[in-house]
Amino acid sequence: MRLPEYLAHMGDVTSDNVETNGATIDATIVIPVYNEEGLLSTAIVDLLDGLSGVDFTYEIIISENGSSDATKEIALGLERKHDAVRALIGDEPNYGKALKRGIIEAHGTYVLCDEIDICDVDFHQRSMAILRNDQADMVVGSKALAEAKDKRPLFRRAGTKVINTLLKVLLDFQGTDTHGLKAFNRERLLGVVTRCIVDKDLFASEFVIRSERACFRIFEIPVEIAEKRPPSINLTKRVPNVLKNLARLVVAIRIKG
Repeated sequence: MRLPEYLAHMGDVTSDNVETNGATIDATIVIPVYNEEGLLSTAIVDLLDGLSGVDFTYEIIISENGSSDATKEIALGLERKHDAVRALIGDEPNYGKALKRGIIEAHGTYVLCDEIDICDVDFHQRSMAILRNDQADMVVGSKALAEAKDKRPLFRRAGTKVINTLLKVLLDFQGTDTHGLKAFNRERLLGVVTRCIVDKDLFASEFVIRSERACFRIFEIPVEIAEKRPPSINLTKRVPNVLKNLARLVVAIRIKG
C-alpha cells in the first residue's frame, strides 16, 4: 500500500502533512544508484507495480551517488511523478555513503536495502513479516545459503565467496553474506549505522558485522539473484579499495573494538 493510499483512510491527514500529523510509514526502501540511466526508470516502475499488493505502507529512496550520465535527472523525474519516491543526489561515486545517507534520512519504521538490478518484492514481504513479528532485528537476504539461487556470472559468485571468507577469518563473521538485500528495525540499528567508519563497497559488511557483534538478532533468508546488467563499476578496479577498507575494519573492530 502506497503512503497516499494509506493516508486516504485517515480523514484530514494528507501526504503534505505526514510528519506534522504523526503518520507513520512502515518501510523505507533504500536503493543506491550510480550510472543507471538504462535501468532506473523501468526498475522503479516495476517495483512500484510489484509493491501494489503489499500490506505495509512504504516510500522508496533513490540514493544517487555521483553519476556522470542522466541518472540524476531520471531520479528527480521519478520523484516528481510518483508520490512514494524520493531522490537524494550525491556528489561522488560512493555506494556506502549513498546507502548510509538513505538509511539516515529514511522515514520508515523499517529500512529495506535493495539494489536497482534486484528490486525483490518477495524479499521485502518475507523480511517485513519477520521484523513486524519481532523475530529479528535484521534480516539478511543471503546469496550463499544452500537454498539460495545465485545466477550471477561465475566471477561475481567467486568474488562473494572470497570476501565472505576474508570476513570470517579476519573478523569472525558468523553469517553467510553481508552485501545486498537487508532489512532492519531502523530505530534499533541506527546507532550501529552511525558508528560505521568505512564506506564504498564495505559499508554494508561493516554494518552487518557490527550488528552481529553487538548481539542484535540477525536472521538470514535465501534469495534468488540474477544479473540484469554488468556492474556499473568494474569489479577488478574495486579490489584495492576493498582491501584498504578491510584493513581499516580489522583495526577498528579487532583492536579498537
